[in-house]
Formats: sequence, structure tokens, C-alpha cells
Amino acid sequence: MKKVQLTETVLRDANQSLMATRLPYADYEDILADMDKAGYYSIECWGGATFDSCLRYLNEDPWERLRGLKKNLPNTRLQMLLRGQNLLGYKHYHDDVVEKFIELSIKNGIDVIRIFDALNDFRNIETALNATKKYANAKTIASGCISYTQSPVHTVDKYIEMCKELKKMGFDTICLKDMAGTMSPYEAEHLIKGIKDAIGDMTLILHTHCTTGMAYMTITKAIESGIDVIDTACSAFSGGTSQPSTETMFYALQQYGIDCGLNEDIINKVNDYFKPIKQKYIDNGQLNPKSLATDAQALVYKVPGGMLSNMIANLTDMHAMDKFDAALAEIPKVRADLGYPPLVTPLSQMVGNQAVTNVLVGERYKNISKEVKNYIKGEYGIAPAPIDPELSKKVLGDDKPVDCRVEDKKRTGEDFAAAKEALGDLCRCEEDVMSYICYPDQTLKFLRDRKAQEENEAVYTIEEM
Repeated sequence: MKKVQLTETVLRDANQSLMATRLPYADYEDILADMDKAGYYSIECWGGATFDSCLRYLNEDPWERLRGLKKNLPNTRLQMLLRGQNLLGYKHYHDDVVEKFIELSIKNGIDVIRIFDALNDFRNIETALNATKKYANAKTIASGCISYTQSPVHTVDKYIEMCKELKKMGFDTICLKDMAGTMSPYEAEHLIKGIKDAIGDMTLILHTHCTTGMAYMTITKAIESGIDVIDTACSAFSGGTSQPSTETMFYALQQYGIDCGLNEDIINKVNDYFKPIKQKYIDNGQLNPKSLATDAQALVYKVPGGMLSNMIANLTDMHAMDKFDAALAEIPKVRADLGYPPLVTPLSQMVGNQAVTNVLVGERYKNISKEVKNYIKGEYGIAPAPIDPELSKKVLGDDKPVDCRVEDKKRTGEDFAAAKEALGDLCRCEEDVMSYICYPDQTLKFLRDRKAQEENEAVYTIEEM
């Protein structure tokens, strides 16, 4: 019997796409024991924007969240999304920082590390791969990920060559990450058949979104073409800018006689649990109905779900939602100027923010963000196509962009020493240090609040005695 397994995304990408990763651990802790019995290939629950969101918005320690997940999901692979040399931040980190982060991630409970680079510049994922292999245990899987997009320079042959390279590098599985949901059924068929012919029996995974309305058709054609694992979300958090529904795909696969290893009663129980949680966030405005809609225009804009929900949230905060359509139309223009980078973190935020700035200021590139300037300088890797010459000259003058991996030979230990000194007695463990290196301002505030809360609790305890 043919087998296709499912990764459940409700704890990470589904809520990241629909409500900008604002789902606290306390909201889903009670259902984890049941999810552990569902039979998922893995549960994507960490990485991506969860780390930032925990510290910035939810007053949670992301490492404590991970330990809680591991405790309550002992029999299920825990999966994270890692941005290669960017880790979970928005810049490249030194090699020793990347290695330590991966060591701590595996130590605290991560089993599957899905590693990608926003530009598909594989020099930027090699350190993360080597560290994953170095600290691996019996359950660890290093999954090489390709950021999928369409442009004049992104072809089927190019993607097949990328997959061959990922296999040669030593990854255990390969994932096609269609973050904007723009992969068509036709493209899926030709791409996946070509890749499977090139990589043999190596596990191939498809991650897509429902943003454009094509996901169910694309996944069905992908299954016919040989895909091994698909990413889905329980139906309460599916659709719109999120993934296709877990229960719907289970039902369809059953009728095709395809085994996906899921317990039907459990996956329905999981969905019933998340229904009122979804409604709570619709009612309080954190889940914007725009994120639940199908937008075929995304086939033009190539905007991923998480980028869209964050863009909506940011424009709403600035009372500038009247500029939404203009900003959306500006995105493909900025992307073309920057050499057609795939719109995935951190490039999606950089392109999106620059597009919004261009529209709000009323003049293109009057203000250029520091991140976009660094990108043009070559500090994120090699652009897929040449950058607009006028824009490049505006940033670089007569200089040339960097033509090497920016973090080459950077292994100083200075990051750790500086972090420990900055934290002082707020620091309790290596995880605190790592959080500070990734997000210094947010971590410092979180740790100060943690210390103040514990001191207050100690005072109350003494008074009770």
C-alpha cells in the first residue's frame, strides 16, 4: 500500500500565517497528550517566528516552551524551521553561534531541523547541517529545504540541480517550501517527478499554503507524482494563508487507498479543541478575516502567509490599511529590483517593509532600510538574478558586492562573552545567553521581568509565613 505521511503545523506555521504567531503555549498545552497519539510524521512546533514572538509578545521563554512540548509529546518528532546562518533572527551569525544554537535545540527536544536559506545559497546552510550531524541523536533528522518561487531565473532544471546538491551535502530529507502557495498542479507534477528521478528513494516533502486557492490541487498532483510527506493544519487553523486541512487530506487519502498512519478519532479531537481557540482570536481581532480568504492575486505578488498577516498587522497599527493594495502591488516591483529573491524570512520582511516604505513615503527608495542595503552589499548571499543597476549604485556607489560567505572564518566566542557580561545575574543558563544573542532587547526585558516576578512571589511567600 502506498504511504504518504502528514506533518501537523497548527503549533507553528498555521498560527504564524493566520495570526502572526501569537498563539501562547498555555492555549494548547492540554491537547498535546492527545496529539502525541495521532500518528503524525512530525509536529512543526518551534523555530520560524515562534522564538521572537515568545519573547516579544507572549512573555514566554522559548526554550521552556520547547521543553514543555517535549515532555508532553515524547513519542512524536518535534520539528523546527531554521533559517540557516540567520538561525531565527534577521542577520547572519558567527559559525560558533549557529553550532551552539543547534546543540541546544537538539538537547532541549528538537528532532527534525528543517534548514533553509532565503536565497537558496547553500553556503549559508552548510554550518547548520554539519552541526545537526555533530549533535544528532537516534531521532535527529536534517532536512534540507528549498525556498520555492517562480521567476525568469527559477526553472525546473534549476530546482532539480538544487535537490541533487542537497543530497550530495548529506541531508536526510528534502523539503520544497512553497511559502506563498503559488506552485500550480502542473508545476508540482513536472517538478516532483523530475526531483524523484534525480534523488531516488530519498524522502521528499511538500510544504505549501492555501493563499492562492491551489494547494489542494497541487498536493493531490504531488501525491500522484511521488511526494512522501505533506504539511497540513487541523482544519480550524487551515485554509487562507495557512496549510490545507489535516482531516480533509486524511479523508481523501483514505479513498485513494493511501495509508497516512493517522488516528481519525484523535485528529478530529485535536480539531475540536482548536475551534474555540480560533474563534477567540477572531473575536478579539488578532486573527484578521483577510488571512482566511483566498487571494489569487498572490500568484502575482508571491506573498507568503506569514508575510501577509504581519503586513496587515503592521499597517493596522500604523492606521494605514488604506495603503494595503498599493503596498501589495509594490512588492513584485521591489522583488524584481532586488534580483527576484524568494519571499521567505528574512527576505519577505525586507522586501515587504521596503514596499510599504516606498508607498508611505511616496517616492521609491527615498528611504532604504539597513537590511536591504546589506542585502545589496551581498551580506545575505548571492542574489538569484542581477540587482537593478541604479538601485545597486545608489547603495554601493562604485564598490562591488561581497563575493563570499560573510561569516567565513568568524569563530571568535566574542558573542557569548559579550552576552554573559550584558546579562549579569539575569543569566541562569546557556539558553538565556543564546536568546540574548538572537534577540538582545527582547531577551533583556523578558529576563528582567522574570526576575522581578520571582522577587515579588518570594515577598508574598514570606508574608504568608
